[in-house]
Amino acid sequence: MAKQKERHQIIIEGHTVDITHPTKVLWPKKNITKLQYLQYLIEISPYLLPFLSDRHLTVIRYPNGVHQEPFYQKSCPSYAPGFVETDLHEDIDYILCNNLPTLVWLGNQGAIDLHVPFNTNLSQYPSEIVMDLDPPSRKEFNLAVEGVLMMKEIFDKLDLISFVKTSGNKGIQVYIPLPEDTYTYDDTRIFTEFIANYLTSKEPKWFTTERMKKKRDNRLYVDYLQHAAGKTIICPYSLRGNDEALVATPLFWEELNSTLKPTQFPMESILERVGSKGNPFEDFEAIKGDQDFSRVMEIVKNLPLNPTKGL
Repeated sequence: MAKQKERHQIIIEGHTVDITHPTKVLWPKKNITKLQYLQYLIEISPYLLPFLSDRHLTVIRYPNGVHQEPFYQKSCPSYAPGFVETDLHEDIDYILCNNLPTLVWLGNQGAIDLHVPFNTNLSQYPSEIVMDLDPPSRKEFNLAVEGVLMMKEIFDKLDLISFVKTSGNKGIQVYIPLPEDTYTYDDTRIFTEFIANYLTSKEPKWFTTERMKKKRDNRLYVDYLQHAAGKTIICPYSLRGNDEALVATPLFWEELNSTLKPTQFPMESILERVGSKGNPFEDFEAIKGDQDFSRVMEIVKNLPLNPTKGL
């Protein structure tokens, strides 16, 4: 049997992209190769790229697979091809994953976890609010489900349109799209802190805002502090560097129930899922202009100090 070539070149959108060691196994427990990962990135790119474009990218790279030591990368390496766009910010030359060739090149580099900030590089204002609900372990995933459903009740009362996804690990993240260039991070902090306080006041045995893990007492951590300038979140449809090759998967609200598990969404299921169910985040951009968030801010500012009252 002839040995497979270890280096290939493919043409994507008129650019030549090098593919090295395509048979390298990145997820050993599932025998998923780099080539299979790159195929996933190419096919999911219409849904993934809109959330990567024009954002300072932070990646976690696993060049030898998820069973080996990873490393974070923010600054674009000097050997990056010319089609990779960058943006210099605070002495870091960030990659902007604005096209499919860049996405495939990143995948070939072993970039698996794709983290993005809440604003584009064109604005200092957040494009969306994202709150992270982090249970102690996957065994308590139901706490995240309960928490996000309680959030949805609040959002519905406030006439806010929201979206939800798994983190690809053990938590759930809820998104509220915002009009561009309108609200500061100080503005959104008022709202996220209100939501966090509402949950912890209503069910203090279930939820906490305590940042120190040893003080959480097996409760769900409602992370509202992560939504801030310079912070990042895992991108929708990004893989994660865990053994199961789980994906940060957008969900339909009706999927949130007591039987939901984060392990239901490995890489090999996502393309079929999108093909059959559609993309839960399809209307995300269109919703931005329809959110009357200024009215919501006025309501939240005028609510009593006890957030469980008045809603």
